[in-house]
Amino acid sequence: MGKKRTAIVATGQTHHRSSRLDVNGIELINEAVTRCLEDGDLTIEDIDAVVIGNMDHFEGINYVDMWSIDGSGGFMKPTFKLTTGGTTGSTVGQSGFYLTSSGMFDKVLCIGWEKNSESDTTAAITTAFDPIWDRLVFAGAIGGLAVEAIKYMSEYGATEEDAAHVAVRDRTHALNNPYAQLRRPITLEDVMSSPMLSDPIKLLDVCPRTDGACAVVWANEEYAEKICPRPAWYLAGSVKHPYNMLGDTDLTTLVSMELASKEVYKKTGIKEPLKEIDVMELYLPYSCAGLSWIEALGLCERGGAPKLVRDGVTNMDGELPINPSGGVIATNCIGATALLRIAEAAIQIMGKGGDRQVPDVETALATGFGGCFWSDVSIFSSKKP
Repeated sequence: MGKKRTAIVATGQTHHRSSRLDVNGIELINEAVTRCLEDGDLTIEDIDAVVIGNMDHFEGINYVDMWSIDGSGGFMKPTFKLTTGGTTGSTVGQSGFYLTSSGMFDKVLCIGWEKNSESDTTAAITTAFDPIWDRLVFAGAIGGLAVEAIKYMSEYGATEEDAAHVAVRDRTHALNNPYAQLRRPITLEDVMSSPMLSDPIKLLDVCPRTDGACAVVWANEEYAEKICPRPAWYLAGSVKHPYNMLGDTDLTTLVSMELASKEVYKKTGIKEPLKEIDVMELYLPYSCAGLSWIEALGLCERGGAPKLVRDGVTNMDGELPINPSGGVIATNCIGATALLRIAEAAIQIMGKGGDRQVPDVETALATGFGGCFWSDVSIFSSKKP
């Protein structure tokens, strides 16, 4: 089997809420799958294989690949289950590329989902650990991220208000996304006066807990343009883990994202990402990540992100719009979160963004982020590679 060019040809997602009492987990999955198939004018009979993932230890559901069959449509089809923490969605998404590019399957349905309202997410990520005493050993997501934020602010003189601009930007963008969970406008004052969680991170700096699901269909070059008039072709991807999370890792940046982005830029010939990429969908679980992590992506020099964000460069009408969907700060169904970044990047390439559409998108980048500070980066293009 040789390598084939492959693309995302259809996407679908649920309406995301803090609690979807109207559906169970299987029905939630099916909502995204149904919308995805409708987007590509496909039926489940057109699908050769299914990949699904979530934070299964949060919901406490084993063998989700079998448990979810009635929702995924994977009955009598090869079905794979993947879980890699916060990067589950991007792992699931990138797997669609490998399975179609290899020639093993022609069309693959990839699904990410989470029903946080029925899981122990809060205990696992936040309240199981003391936000002060345990933060130095990175026990719990918020405490660990707070250490990163303080280190960045101390090193480069950035302020809590600089970070708040990121939260306001993404929440403003979310107003244009009918699927986003948080669709209420906020101001800098709102962020700065919100309750402190773990200094300097406040309530409106962080992502919510969300019930939701996302699905995409990948197709190889023999089928892609027959299904979709403007497929989102996969150019390159990279997965990186930090060398040593608590030892020699530079906490002023996301080392794994810096390494991953350099690799995909080398693969695609991108030398100036700020000028050569049209839109980015970034997994930013809290506001300060929207500063240090875009530096890791090479959009500006170290310490230059606060000015870039304040100047509106990353707004919808800026040079490089980031998170037109509202991103993770507006919606965080963890197993689907990184797949949503991939789906939203594909939507921008396809021109199906509606009110959140960026004009004339040719190249889009999506990232995934997970515990232990690992990163996934994917680049898509409107042009067949």
